[in-house]
Amino acid sequence: MSIKKIKMNYKSIFFLLFFVQISFSQQNNNQDFPEFKSCENNQTLSKKDCFYQNLQQHILSNFKIPESANSYNGKVYALFEVDTVGKFKILYTEAYSEDLKTETKRVFDLLEQVKPASYQGRKTFAKYAITIPIPLDSTFVIANNDKITIVKKKKTEKFAELTEYEDIKLQEYKNSIYKGNNNLPFTHANYALFDQNLNLVGSNNHTASKPYSYAEVARYYDFDSEFEKIKKDKKSWWGRKLWNENLVAIQGEGYWFTINPILNLNVGKDFGSDENYTYVNTRGVNVNGQLGEQLSFSTQIYESQGLFADYYNEYANSLKPSGGNPAIIPGIGIAKQFKENAYDFPLAEANIKYTPSKFIDLQLGYSRNFIGDGYRSLLQGDGTSPYPFFKINTTFWKIKYTNTYMWLKDVRPEVTIDRTYTTKFMANHYLSWNVSKRMNIGFFESVVWGNDNDRGFDVNFVNPIIFYRAVEFSSSSRAGNALLGLTTKYKFNNSINFYAQFLLDEFSIGDVKARDKSWRNKFAYQVGAKYYNAFGVDNLTLQLEYNRIRPYVYAHSNVITNYGHNNQSMGHNWGANASELVAIARYNKGRYFAQAKINYGIQGLDYNDGVNINNYGGNIYLNYDDNRPFDKGVEVGQGNKTTIFIADFQAGYIVNPSSNMKVFANLMFRDYKPTTEDLITKTSTTTWFSAGIKTDLFNWYFDY
Repeated sequence: MSIKKIKMNYKSIFFLLFFVQISFSQQNNNQDFPEFKSCENNQTLSKKDCFYQNLQQHILSNFKIPESANSYNGKVYALFEVDTVGKFKILYTEAYSEDLKTETKRVFDLLEQVKPASYQGRKTFAKYAITIPIPLDSTFVIANNDKITIVKKKKTEKFAELTEYEDIKLQEYKNSIYKGNNNLPFTHANYALFDQNLNLVGSNNHTASKPYSYAEVARYYDFDSEFEKIKKDKKSWWGRKLWNENLVAIQGEGYWFTINPILNLNVGKDFGSDENYTYVNTRGVNVNGQLGEQLSFSTQIYESQGLFADYYNEYANSLKPSGGNPAIIPGIGIAKQFKENAYDFPLAEANIKYTPSKFIDLQLGYSRNFIGDGYRSLLQGDGTSPYPFFKINTTFWKIKYTNTYMWLKDVRPEVTIDRTYTTKFMANHYLSWNVSKRMNIGFFESVVWGNDNDRGFDVNFVNPIIFYRAVEFSSSSRAGNALLGLTTKYKFNNSINFYAQFLLDEFSIGDVKARDKSWRNKFAYQVGAKYYNAFGVDNLTLQLEYNRIRPYVYAHSNVITNYGHNNQSMGHNWGANASELVAIARYNKGRYFAQAKINYGIQGLDYNDGVNINNYGGNIYLNYDDNRPFDKGVEVGQGNKTTIFIADFQAGYIVNPSSNMKVFANLMFRDYKPTTEDLITKTSTTTWFSAGIKTDLFNWYFDY
């Protein structure tokens, strides 16, 4: 801070600028101090000490540090006078910002009129200098010409008691997470609230790489004003915590954190099941915080038990790992048996983000990631169990470049050694480029490799700008599994946009030219559209999406390097040899919300009759070179062609927007028809109703 101006204009207070805390000076030792009303009958303190004490207390009680100086550590210098009628007046201030100068003047304007100073019995002007420490400190150092008196408790012990603990001051928490770099939990329903804002024509943001940070979204969507629109007028502590606020919110100088409960308590009925009811019983805690401007963190811990509709229980059982545990709950993780027929499935997620500049952020997490603008992603979906990862986001000009390095698990019995699951690795990079104010193009590349020959985390793939396909080939074409992808989005106007993805797992130019539908042409594609404020209805969003994945996509000749984790696909949730049409309508008004979704698709499954052992390309955990029935004429749906129809309707009410706690009711109808029934694949019809309360923090998919 520059104090040159003070020295030039007020040389009489030069020495005061060297005091560490608040200081005052008298102009004349024979001059009586001004006198506050509370000092008139004071028999304990001298006029000088009483004046200092009252002025000090007034400043401590009334001075409010402006937001522009919240992280500032320094001083405010001021010269003031008390005139002949006892009024205070600021003559000059030197401060870090204009806000601090304005606040200093405001505080002095609030001072009561006092008995003026006197000299030889006559009223006189008196000038004083003051140094106010920022942040405020309750210990004052008073300058009185030739001596300094420190106003504090007398030292009675060898080591005086410190005031560090008492000096910690908390501030009012004002939804600081909305302005920070914390990741915004990714759910399709929540992101739909601001999806249109992010997709306005002319915006230079990048919507495919998820989850977003609050700071990214806040450029286009005013979280504070939207919160105020639905905020309930509650005065009691219980009312505010239930309907509006975080359960615990702590904010201090340069830091904050929040703590909220996690609940998913629902009960329902699968009307075609012999079970009396379905249920989920989840309890947990969600912590978010930020330290300084660059370091943010979040963690969620869940403890859950549950029983689902029959079809979902059967699917979870089909994913079971080696070692005796009965199932893997899709999107959650390995489940233990609970009681006779239910599951116990804990879950933990975490993310630490360091943002050294506006161009880059580094994340160390245990969660999921998603690439795309659709309901599904063919490149990297979020339907798997969480996994550890390191992520780099680099944003500049019209580009966002995302690098993600992941540690995955293969839990099949044949690769489990000494009851330890096999670790494999994945690295991908995604470059998003805004070609124009309407058009975005994205380039994707991913590689999966195992720990063969103690390869470990291959440093060849650490380079964030290297071409993975070339590195994988130089290491041996069977050493890893490389995939390429392309995405695009076009904003027709502010209400309609189109998006698409193309994934290339493997192809042969000769086979493409031959047009004989070779198995080698392993690719998938997605096309979709979104319509915001559809047909002039505010907050109504319609979405239509088609996905098609050819047989053997995501699979590999070395099964451990397939595009999977914990027996689940890292791409489309259904795996390969499938096509799907998804139609979604979402609507919200205030705290109320509703969603209707239809999935219609086909899957080509393998037969489980003990006779036909062919691999038709739907199971990504099979070697595509083993038991392949034919090389030409390969089509989506080959094998045991199965049609799937799912209609899902959900409606509810947001109880607390700060924790995203909702009450909801959900009704699902599912019709599953294989061409041929066998020991495992059977025709089934499910009607499943459930209702309850949940903290909505991640996408939990049930449309299998």
